[in-house]
Amino acid sequence: MEKKHLFGKCPYVTSQKVLTGKWSMYIIYLLEQAGTIRFNELQRQMPEEMTHTTLSRQLKALENEGLIVRTEYAQIPPKVEYSLSEIGAKFSPVLKALEEWGDQYIAYMKQK
Repeated sequence: MEKKHLFGKCPYVTSQKVLTGKWSMYIIYLLEQAGTIRFNELQRQMPEEMTHTTLSRQLKALENEGLIVRTEYAQIPPKVEYSLSEIGAKFSPVLKALEEWGDQYIAYMKQK
């Protein structure tokens, strides 16, 4: 039996594939809050377990998916800034809904 290729056809599979990576949604959230941010500033806002390499990989993946824009300035020392792309910014209502649900779930957990 041939496997169904749902990427690009099913919105749930497509969203899940594009947002792979443990920190992708949190990075998008931070970029939404900051507007434009440099790599080191972004790394300082990440949890301690986030390594430089992991953040670099995650940013490259988000850039490849078109969710963020990487702007590199030709200067010494090198300066690189990250911001949300137009399609990345459209994720904002989803983040808000996830925040509301997350708050409700945290309250639910405290009741247990």
